[in-house]
Amino acid sequence: MKRTDRRRFLKQSAALATGAAAWHISSGLRAQSPNEKFILGIIGPGGMGTSLLKSFAGFQDVDIASVSDVDERRLAAAVKNVEGIKGKAPRAEGDFRRILEDKAVDAVVIATPDHWHAPATILACDAGKHVYVEKPGSHNIREGRLMIEAARRNKRVVQVGTQSRSTVHVRDAIDKIRGGAIGEVLTVRVWNSQLRASIGKRPPSQPPPGLDFDAWVGPAPMVAYRANLLPHVWRWWFAFGTGDMGNDGVHDLDLGRWGLGVGDRHPNRVCALGGKYFFDDDQQFPDTQTVVFEYGLGDGQRKQLIYEQRLWAPYVQEGHENGDGYYGTKGYVILGKGEGWELFAERNKPVCGGAGKLDLAAHNRNFLDCIKTGARPNADVEVHHYSACLCHLGNIATRLGRALQFDPAQERFIGDDEANGLVRREYRAGHWAVPRGV
Repeated sequence: MKRTDRRRFLKQSAALATGAAAWHISSGLRAQSPNEKFILGIIGPGGMGTSLLKSFAGFQDVDIASVSDVDERRLAAAVKNVEGIKGKAPRAEGDFRRILEDKAVDAVVIATPDHWHAPATILACDAGKHVYVEKPGSHNIREGRLMIEAARRNKRVVQVGTQSRSTVHVRDAIDKIRGGAIGEVLTVRVWNSQLRASIGKRPPSQPPPGLDFDAWVGPAPMVAYRANLLPHVWRWWFAFGTGDMGNDGVHDLDLGRWGLGVGDRHPNRVCALGGKYFFDDDQQFPDTQTVVFEYGLGDGQRKQLIYEQRLWAPYVQEGHENGDGYYGTKGYVILGKGEGWELFAERNKPVCGGAGKLDLAAHNRNFLDCIKTGARPNADVEVHHYSACLCHLGNIATRLGRALQFDPAQERFIGDDEANGLVRREYRAGHWAVPRGV
């Protein structure tokens, strides 16, 4: 990108941020000002949770008062990590409700498995906490809507961990696309192409010492523990995860929807094919998927978003393991969120591009700054809802193996009771974390 273009982009971004903050403050959505320092609680400091803990702890204006995990080993490691960075050990809580009860805590960082994202976020908002929650924000369509309602009724800032939204080179590329550099974008192709490992087949067994498995399952229906369920393998099980479409795919689907220019809306139609073509293991989600979403924009105008997933691919395609191709009437852009982008004009003529890496710290800083200003964060819970729902819609269509018509306003399928049964999930009867209104 030319230096003049970059300066213009940064000025426009600053102006938009200032305007957004002013609008939200005047609309009564301003968050309460935090103490001199942001006091945070970390819920689920495992793999990504540890990265978030270290990132937030690295800010001088952040203190981490408490950490919570249902695994004693991870909890002890989190305490040690915070003490090593801040010089002071946080409180260790096995039950994150103790963090929510602490009036001194301004915000919580939630990096639990997917099935806990919405229940924990809703509880935190209702307790007056701002929330940074890992992607995908929701485990299912209905929970996503309830998260938005919780954030708005409590006037809380809720940022979702799709950090591409705060990464400069990604914003540069989207700015070019939305500015008309490749004409009207009619189709975006998203790919998730990488080699995953088999999770094998394991019988039920006793949980390991130090793990509160009942608390880990939480509001989901109780199942037997098995060795290929924890840690991180939960994402391949219907009851707890959203497959790789919700794991890695949601990042690129989010960018695809952003560049397609369809606004904050759902598609009207979704068609999908896929299944387990490669792995012979306990995984319940597909290793292979092709999903096509169609957006009806009125006056007969339509746009298309295509998602491709191959979890058995030991190669990089079009320069990126995970990427987005934006196809306009006057050119196209290839974007890799972790590497960079390149714009091609008609007849494949290279025009410009930019390199860069994902910026987790910038995304975390954006969350903190929005708590101060009252502005909506870059990956606001409502913005993210329309991207997370692409994962849910795609997984439902793949699971059922047929084309589906979707009512964007009602967030329900048209004339399909079986599909509508998957808009929500089943919960453990009487559990304290079951969201109201499910």
